[in-house]
Amino acid sequence: MSERSAPPGALTLVQALVNTLDVETGGDALDTAEGRAPFGLTEDTVDSARALRESLRAALLAHAGHPPHRAVTPLGDLLARAPLVVTVDTADGSAALTPVDDGPLLSRVAAAVAEAVTAGTWNRLKACEAADCHWAYYDRSPAGRGRWCSMRVCGARAKMRRYRAKEA
Repeated sequence: MSERSAPPGALTLVQALVNTLDVETGGDALDTAEGRAPFGLTEDTVDSARALRESLRAALLAHAGHPPHRAVTPLGDLLARAPLVVTVDTADGSAALTPVDDGPLLSRVAAAVAEAVTAGTWNRLKACEAADCHWAYYDRSPAGRGRWCSMRVCGARAKMRRYRAKEA
């Protein structure tokens, strides 16, 4: 839904996972094999991926200053289960947390979050404040106070609702 540019680094994985659910229509890309393929998911791993997705959404809502959309397992509890290791680049000595193997989505998301925290970009990944949207977007505004995934859609709807409420 968003016309915003993609987030930096591995946050694209987090954004893509959160945006597998269209809150407005209820359509869930994880219902199909094609929708699960980019994340390396099988039918038996979908439930845990959905739990991770909704915990991520709650964290992204918090980044935007909003309460969770519903009760979820705290993201930290889920990420604590991710097997990660510290790797050190022999060329420049830089260190990073990386998944023990490339398979599990949870480990890849945990590594993406760790990378974003280190880079200072984690809190800029947010969920749209519109209750019928909650689409993940990366807030590149100078002050970091973006509220909607799309000013043309969600922002315009919110402003129109406020205007109509004043007129009534």
